[in-house]
Amino acid sequence: MKAIVPVEMIEKKILLIHGEKVMIDADLADLYEVPVKTLNQAVKRNIGRFPADFMFQLSKEEDDSLRSQFATLKKGRGAHRKYLPYVFTEQGVAMLSSVLNSERAVNVNIEIMRAFVKLRQMLASNAELMKKMTDLEKKYDEQFKVVFQAIYELMKPPEPKKRQIGFKAESKE
Repeated sequence: MKAIVPVEMIEKKILLIHGEKVMIDADLADLYEVPVKTLNQAVKRNIGRFPADFMFQLSKEEDDSLRSQFATLKKGRGAHRKYLPYVFTEQGVAMLSSVLNSERAVNVNIEIMRAFVKLRQMLASNAELMKKMTDLEKKYDEQFKVVFQAIYELMKPPEPKKRQIGFKAESKE
């Protein structure tokens, strides 16, 4: 059976914020094919189902950072959001299918849960690899220290690139 939404697309929309793997309301609305306003209204009507560990609202600084990082600003009057976005943890996303009451929401949620599981498995296997590397490092002496350091560097996740804004004036000395 073909997935409604490719898992790879979902994985790209899972972010790490406050140490939690989360998805932004606008991305979820896009996947569910509903307006963001509709998604957030359904959540507010059922707010008791969304405690702080299921959903939280981004601060202005976090929202600005995400906008600049992903270039999500749109042009034109009325194109910007009035309110700060909400983000949903894995449990919050699971709860969304019960408040949206559509077949698409249920099917998309199944795909999202699979994506979260896949990410968890990847992180677990990376942790296992790290433990094996540490054990090997203890077993062998200094002669392999450089090799282990190089492997650890390769295992580190890449840091997000920040572009410099503006220009550098040449000094006339």
